[in-house]
Amino acid sequence: MEMKPLTRVILGLVCLLVAIWLVAPTLVVVPMSFNENKSLAFPPQGFSWQWYQNFFTNPDWSSSFLNSLKVASVVAVLATVLGTLAAFGLDRMKAGPATLLRMLMLTPMVVPGVVLAIGIYAVYLDTHLVGTLLGFVLAHTVLALPFVLIAVSASLEVFDRRLETAAASLGAGALTTFRTVTLPLILPGMLSGLLFAFATSFDEIVVSLFITNPYLKTLPVQIFSSITRDADPTVAAVGTILLLATTILIGGGMLLLGHERKGRP
Repeated sequence: MEMKPLTRVILGLVCLLVAIWLVAPTLVVVPMSFNENKSLAFPPQGFSWQWYQNFFTNPDWSSSFLNSLKVASVVAVLATVLGTLAAFGLDRMKAGPATLLRMLMLTPMVVPGVVLAIGIYAVYLDTHLVGTLLGFVLAHTVLALPFVLIAVSASLEVFDRRLETAAASLGAGALTTFRTVTLPLILPGMLSGLLFAFATSFDEIVVSLFITNPYLKTLPVQIFSSITRDADPTVAAVGTILLLATTILIGGGMLLLGHERKGRP
């Protein structure tokens, strides 16, 4: 049924209002990042680049940013590989056991972060993983893996298995079938999962507060420490940089997916 022009305009206005409502609180930090005073304030007074300069020259900020980048990159790859394998396993299993296992794998998404953090901290104390890169990667992978599982499972649900059967009937092996038929068709889901896994790890704060130490801090931990210690406006500068980077990353991803969908027959 074709939608009436008036209905389309009303729905568009509703979408615009919802988008403004969602983005407005985030945009407040942009003018705050140019505040000349040495405290977080809105509206800002004066104009200065000093907080951006502080972010790039202060070792505490730059090292925490690099640590977050390093951890999130490894977590994104690891979670994408494990999540894709898990999604394939669940897709090929019987409905009953698959549903039960899927519920278990999605548990980290619904369990309160503090509860999960206490459990991870207790295990890490015995295994000496507190304050280590490996500890951050393993903990963040637990949190990121459900997002990959959901994204890849959604791609597999619309995947036509008869294409695999057709490839096999033409003599293609299992690996060749996966590489030339299955992988290209579920790649958008995998890339979406990879993006969500990276963002989940990069933004994670609750578990990171439990397993951090003075020698290995991630960016969210550094932001939390700065806010609770002296309300440094560098936090607003960091927020603005992350907002810009996230917009470019997600916008670029959506454009690529849009072109990829248009290119399909």
